Amino acid sequence: MAMSELGLRTKMFVKDVMSSPVVTMDENEASNKAAVAMDREDLGAIIVTNQAGKSIGIITERDLVIRVLAKNLKPDAVKAKEIMTTPLVTIEPDATITEAARRMNRLDIRRLGVIYKGNLVGILSSKDVLGVMPELIETILERSRIEGDARTEENEEVPLSGYCDRCSVYSESLKERNGQNICDECRIELEQEK
Repeated sequence: MAMSELGLRTKMFVKDVMSSPVVTMDENEASNKAAVAMDREDLGAIIVTNQAGKSIGIITERDLVIRVLAKNLKPDAVKAKEIMTTPLVTIEPDATITEAARRMNRLDIRRLGVIYKGNLVGILSSKDVLGVMPELIETILERSRIEGDARTEENEEVPLSGYCDRCSVYSESLKERNGQNICDECRIELEQEK
């Protein structure tokens, strides 16, 4: 398998992982409708749209708990637009999963709307991202093995922190050599002495 092909494989895109089609509700509908739809479709969130059909926000289970239950409001008397989180943060289908994960992390959110040509085509949750991360990690590891990085777990050296037994300088990357913990500089000197 050529390296270039592997390079492509490590890149996973939002469109590969997003949930689609998206379940939506109108901004003027009662909040209990969100709960019913989430229950029926086994979802953690539902997208809120306006009269024109544009996605304007998102209602998550957490929004229902904090903004309806915790305030002891009647769910059928509260409109979706009153409890939704807005605006809906979006991403493009061709963005990479890594970009999506970064955006979620930076904004401390768990879901992104996926917008293509102005239309909401999917929703991506942090759970979706985590679901494919193991594959990404395996692919990257696989790649480094193919690139001749053939160290196995057993002889993988773990860097230690402490004082070098040869020059007594503090180092965070001591390695063991002949029973002594030695810093990078001393290791280079020893290599050269050989």
